[in-house]
Amino acid sequence: MSTSSVSKGCFVFKPSAKKRKTCDVADYFSRGCDGGDNSRLRYKLCQDLWDAIKADTEKLQEELNRKILDGLLQFIRKCCSTFQHNADDWVSRMRASEIPTAALVLGVNVPDHDMTFQSLCELLQQSVTPHVAFLQAKECGALKNLMQRVLERLMGTAVSVDEEEDEAEQPGGTQPRQKGAHCTLATLCEWYECKIKKSNTPGKKRSSANEDEPQRPPIVIIFKDLEAFNPRVLQDFILICSRYVEQLPLMFVFGIATSPSTIQHMLPHSVSSLLCIELFQSLSCTLHLATVIDTLILTHHFPFKLNGKVLQVLVSIFLYHDFSVRNFIKGLKLALLEHFLSQPLSILCCGKKEMMGNATQLSHQGLESVRQLASFRRYVEQQKPQEQVDLLTNDEHMKIRELHIMCLEGNVWEKEEYQSAMQLLRMLAKEELVKALKRSEDILTPCKSKKMKDVLVQLQQLLDKFEHLDETKTETAANEDTLLEMKETRRTKKMSQFEILRNEALEFMSGLTPKLKTPVAYIPSRSYLAPPETQPLYEVCYYSSSTVLRRHLNATPRTSIQTALSSPYHYLQNDKLLTEDGVSNAAPDICIVHKLHLECGRLINLYDWLEAYATVVSAAEGKDPDSEDYGKAVSELEFLGFIKSTKQKTDHVARLTWGGC
Repeated sequence: MSTSSVSKGCFVFKPSAKKRKTCDVADYFSRGCDGGDNSRLRYKLCQDLWDAIKADTEKLQEELNRKILDGLLQFIRKCCSTFQHNADDWVSRMRASEIPTAALVLGVNVPDHDMTFQSLCELLQQSVTPHVAFLQAKECGALKNLMQRVLERLMGTAVSVDEEEDEAEQPGGTQPRQKGAHCTLATLCEWYECKIKKSNTPGKKRSSANEDEPQRPPIVIIFKDLEAFNPRVLQDFILICSRYVEQLPLMFVFGIATSPSTIQHMLPHSVSSLLCIELFQSLSCTLHLATVIDTLILTHHFPFKLNGKVLQVLVSIFLYHDFSVRNFIKGLKLALLEHFLSQPLSILCCGKKEMMGNATQLSHQGLESVRQLASFRRYVEQQKPQEQVDLLTNDEHMKIRELHIMCLEGNVWEKEEYQSAMQLLRMLAKEELVKALKRSEDILTPCKSKKMKDVLVQLQQLLDKFEHLDETKTETAANEDTLLEMKETRRTKKMSQFEILRNEALEFMSGLTPKLKTPVAYIPSRSYLAPPETQPLYEVCYYSSSTVLRRHLNATPRTSIQTALSSPYHYLQNDKLLTEDGVSNAAPDICIVHKLHLECGRLINLYDWLEAYATVVSAAEGKDPDSEDYGKAVSELEFLGFIKSTKQKTDHVARLTWGGC
């Protein structure tokens, strides 16, 4: 039996393909809640809704990246044109050894960089050049690895590296080493010239898509995570490339997460002077997140919503962990899946027409689920006695649905921000106030609700008054000094016509009934700002399990490991593992060893530990106390960081944890 260090390897045993059971994804929805009869419908609604959200997300991502990508493409095309025509202005502006370099500052939201670089590579290959090499620091630890990746991705073939040579080409030498000649830029030059000759063969027909393609397209090398590259490797590579700028139209793109000064810190002046650098700054990740929330959450296009606590969990993870909009969208997808998995009534979380059809097909069990909702019970309590009886007993009468109002959590009119906004509106000039009212008109115009149409009528009446105010002022004060009139108004402390009308608009927006001779039927705006929890059946569209979402997104590996070792039933769901006291002999060996080591002190005697293990295991059927499982379990505990070998006593190990959970 060996109890030496286990940190020698990690082995994964995958089940045989014959033993794997294929299961339809929709079947998992039948296990998530009681409403298994409509699981496939919920799965379809969930999939359709996510496809729509994903399409809007990708479209939004393209729009946000368009500005910076267009700038990059313009810079690369300019350099490409210069390479092609050998323009004098380029030569006069930079020395022959300078390499055009785009410093792309993307921010610290590193998980989002993949989408940006993927779009950049696709655009380059479609409209500029087919020769693009995408590099990551983790695969370019040494110069020979970097050279190998560049050649393989440009030439599209495997490139061998002589393992006996430290570097394929030395930056200080005049000639490449003979053994590494197959992995040098000289090889790339030969390949590139061969490509150019083939593409420029006389009489060769070009497709319409390639008619405008330059005769010598540039070679673009993209360094995704510049900060993670070895500075020495990067310096040597730039020095090598600087000798080939007359033969190869090389261009670099540096992906920077922190600051442009990173280039100065990583490259000495003798190397950075070989680069002609132009800076490109991406959109701030916080502005990106705000745009995503406006597009995906604060919209009526998607019926699925998040309550305040869930949204706060996603925003907190964004602000305090990774600043990744991509991970924020993943969290939104997880919330969507959890909602349709755990809520049987999510079949109503869809468009109005489809929702009405699904509502009429609800079974008696489904209607009973509706009656058990807290929001529905509150709604029933507000109805007349006969209506309460019909809602609780008559299934046909109950199949009536109401529109869900999208609003903020809590009473907005009681917030300090709401009061500040109203005070700001009181100081707006006429042009700014009219502009705000017209934006509200644009939002209300598509609404089909009668209540909203009534509000729209009042809003349009206010806009008409503002227009007539301009006409009246033009007729009565065409030849008067406006400034003198304003001073006279202030001196007499009388409100002008604009101020009177502005107050009327503020009363309208704050929910007060306008002083009209023939008032339109109007419900105060505060009724539209009620929290979603006060609306009946809000559980259908709002996901509110913030605890579940936080547990999935904020992983706690130590807690999970401790739970697995201390309570294996939590994961294995084997009734034999349920014990009130002591250690179950049916538990996995590592669980037995773990629980026994909790009873020891800081130093654990291996012999006593083995004796205790044998005592427990001997009571189990089919287990051999003298097997090697004990040694494996001890090694696994050492690998997980619970114990370590100690030189104080050769037959002991030292504990590294505080004990139980």
